[in-house]
Amino acid sequence: MAEYLNISEEIRALGRQAEREIMPFFERIDRICDQNTEKVLYAFGKNRVSDNLFAGTTGYGYDDHGRDTLDRIYADIFGAEAALVRIGFVNGTHALSCALFSAVKTGDTVLSVTGPAYDTLQNTITGAYCGSMKSYGIGYRQVDLKDGAPDLPAIAAAAADKAVGLVFIQRSRGYAVRKTLSCAEIGEICSLIKQVNPDAAILVDNCYGEFVDTVEPTQVGADLVAGSLIKNPGGGLAPTGGYIAGRADLVENASYRLTAPGIGGECGCTMGQNRLLYQGLFMAPHVTAQALKTALFCAKVMEKLGYAVSPKAEEPRHDIIQTIAFGAPAPLRRFCEGIQAGAPVDSFVTPEPWAMPGYDDPVIMAAGAFVQGASIELSADAPMREPYVCYVQGGLTYASGKAGVLLAAERIRSEG
Repeated sequence: MAEYLNISEEIRALGRQAEREIMPFFERIDRICDQNTEKVLYAFGKNRVSDNLFAGTTGYGYDDHGRDTLDRIYADIFGAEAALVRIGFVNGTHALSCALFSAVKTGDTVLSVTGPAYDTLQNTITGAYCGSMKSYGIGYRQVDLKDGAPDLPAIAAAAADKAVGLVFIQRSRGYAVRKTLSCAEIGEICSLIKQVNPDAAILVDNCYGEFVDTVEPTQVGADLVAGSLIKNPGGGLAPTGGYIAGRADLVENASYRLTAPGIGGECGCTMGQNRLLYQGLFMAPHVTAQALKTALFCAKVMEKLGYAVSPKAEEPRHDIIQTIAFGAPAPLRRFCEGIQAGAPVDSFVTPEPWAMPGYDDPVIMAAGAFVQGASIELSADAPMREPYVCYVQGGLTYASGKAGVLLAAERIRSEG
């Protein structure tokens, strides 16, 4: 006799009610998925993808036709002049760090216009580390959000300073209680910056936002975008890596930071991983849609349990992240335990807060993933600090994501 997950009929009924209420919003997600799938298919056809591109290289990686073709495909999909897609990027922070250094030198200033950069990226900018921007004499300023939104007059005033060589925009919320920016809002910021300082490059941290809309920040005025392949664009198949796309000169400069000046993207073997990067990109619009549906379901279920969620299930979404404000550490931990119990890998593990590299506070993370740390697979994480907000993302399939959320709800219900 088949066995199933230990979820009470009470929670299953709650889930069925939540699903009925969110079903009308799935149509928009499916429509965006269809358009992005067509965009990916067109780029694959335009660049004549065939299985000879899947063979990997070793050593220096010279003449890796599959790697170089994938760069062109990413550039086409993102509406950019060039792209750099490499398994040599260890995470999104690494890709963003290389992109940051592409447009500034000693004496220049980096201006963040969406408040402080994500926790791990702050080390690159202002950290007391050898090789940080601070150690090279590159300045940093920021414009904080106003009532949770970009402060356009303050951005215009700060960006007008000719010492500003690069403006940084974080699309997603990171570990902050703020709204994610839409591409329309990013485009408005880009237009404003180009008016007051046309020489400044604009970099967007695109993590968690790829394929959530039908356009990307490089199509609304950004000079560069960067992100991780084990989030949306890897489609759950990429084993590691990151990407940078945008202006050709800036992408080339970033490639020198990844490898060495004068070598850049000409080297970098792929070690047989090309097939997974291609197939993951092909799957990315669909997998991103599954993650969005999981986020809607999570929002509605947790709201019914009495917790504040952002965004609400009915609100527009510009990334795959769902936040839940627990207000105390105990329900947060129980929720993460439930998400972990619903994972296909390490479901028997109990997540505990720990000192993750690059974070100031202990972080609890539920992530039973096929690829370690893959945020496109169902995961939940949170810094253990007030107001104890949990950040949920991913779900390779809506069915598995839904099961994980129900297990988390069951864990909270059963333990009071």
